[in-house]
Amino acid sequence: MIPTLLLCALLLLGDPQTALKPVIDNDRVAVWDVTDSANAQPFDAVVVSLSGSAVFVAKGTTPKIDGRSVVIDLKDHPVPPIANTSGYPLAFPRPGSKKLFENARVIVWDYTWTPGVPTPMHFHDKDVVVVFLEDGDLKSTTPDGKATVNSYSFDTIRFNSRDRVHTETLVRGSQHAIITELK
Repeated sequence: MIPTLLLCALLLLGDPQTALKPVIDNDRVAVWDVTDSANAQPFDAVVVSLSGSAVFVAKGTTPKIDGRSVVIDLKDHPVPPIANTSGYPLAFPRPGSKKLFENARVIVWDYTWTPGVPTPMHFHDKDVVVVFLEDGDLKSTTPDGKATVNSYSFDTIRFNSRDRVHTETLVRGSQHAIITELK
């Protein structure tokens, strides 16, 4: 009985990230949905506030969490971008996108889709983590005309692998996202 109580107490006192499972965990990133302060990061990280800002946090630094945020731990598994032989432009920059920052690990973009206006057909040469900040449906259409509609709500987090060509059109609601391209 006492060892069980001790274990429970230790879990409650420990780092919240060790007690919780990441939203996404693969060889490139571990992504955490956090609401309070976090301990010093074991990896370089990008902290995306659900209010729409993003900052880079170097390994060993304690991030300043202001409200609900997404912490993207960047694992030490860099993958170079794929050469673009598609004939289409890269996904970013694209019209209407705003580069928040770039360093040796990531490029972070702020993008808002316009209802009914497709993005240019584009090629994703890098893996990305997307944090959606509104509620809306995006139609993704490949060059051969195959379309898929995906619903994203405020706080949806997605990891999308590189080597994709498509266009996106907002077909319902509104949509805004912070997009972290991984180098």
